[in-house]
Amino acid sequence: MLIQLVHIQVQPGKREAFIEAFRLNWQGAQTESGNIRFDLLCDPEDENSFSVYEIFADEAALDEHRATPHYRRCIELIDPLTTGRRSKRFFAPILVEGRAVTRP
Repeated sequence: MLIQLVHIQVQPGKREAFIEAFRLNWQGAQTESGNIRFDLLCDPEDENSFSVYEIFADEAALDEHRATPHYRRCIELIDPLTTGRRSKRFFAPILVEGRAVTRP
């Protein structure tokens, strides 16, 4: 299991365009067999600060996701709307819905 949290800061005034562009990736990810969870979250104190909570079956599933047309198109559309690079952090599962993991 691979868990990733991606942070994306969107330019002021570009929030709705970002959400619509990201929807392509979100919808496409739902169809991927290696995708377990794919949520777009917004900071309640900053409407232009987003996080994507992603769980994939393994690294190969994440690589497959990054190669999909919906991912590539989404990146093309959102890059001009953001304030810089996306930051990514990986996490080891400990207590995850549907399973308990004692060691990563």
